[in-house]
Amino acid sequence: MSISLKILTIIFFSIPLYSQTIASEVNIENLGVEISNTNISPITELLNNPSIYLGNNVAINGKIVDVCPMMGCWIEVKDSYSEEVIRVKVKDGDIIFPKESKNKEVLVEGVFSKLDFTEEQAIQWKIHLAEEKGIQLSSEDITLDASDLVEYRIQGLGAKIIDLN
Repeated sequence: MSISLKILTIIFFSIPLYSQTIASEVNIENLGVEISNTNISPITELLNNPSIYLGNNVAINGKIVDVCPMMGCWIEVKDSYSEEVIRVKVKDGDIIFPKESKNKEVLVEGVFSKLDFTEEQAIQWKIHLAEEKGIQLSSEDITLDASDLVEYRIQGLGAKIIDLN
């Protein structure tokens, strides 16, 4: 584990234990189950070696770059060490990610999974994602490539959203 990753892990798990001064400058929002996995996996590692991690409980950290605008049932997290992004999906209503969490740091624990789409399912998925953002698309508007037929994601169980003031 790199030094910066260790430091970030310590921050995520130890902030409440430190002085009131530090705690008052950092706002942590806990969602879902209490995070117990302290072995943070870089998103690039998960995406480059998916067969090793499929079905396993993993922890990631990064910056929230997008939030489901409809029900707060997913976030997209950008890896802290690369440009890779992964979707964290939760059961509707189990966790509601606040729209204001965009651009905040997050620590997530969940199960690494893979979705295989047919071409029709991939088209419908893209239409659905656009509709969530108020954009109307038809199947004729969508061009697919091989990457659109597979989505790796984390079935989120718990998250800590960090707002560093």
